Amino acid sequence: MNRMDSGGEAVLRYATPDFQVLRAGTYVRCAVTGEAIPLDLLRYWSVARQEAYVDAEAAFRRERETHSGS
Repeated sequence: MNRMDSGGEAVLRYATPDFQVLRAGTYVRCAVTGEAIPLDLLRYWSVARQEAYVDAEAAFRRERETHSGS
């Protein structure tokens, strides 16, 4: 069974060092790639932007995007 079959997309409030579930679900979407990230595998997010990232590369890519031209 696919672990994303039984639930929907969660809504989270990202904090340090954890996150709070505002609406239950089994995954969130990466703000960079759009890929579904199961909550049990979520390791990267931005507190300032309130976004989740699938991996460190996606988090770094978003950081570069938001600071380009500065």
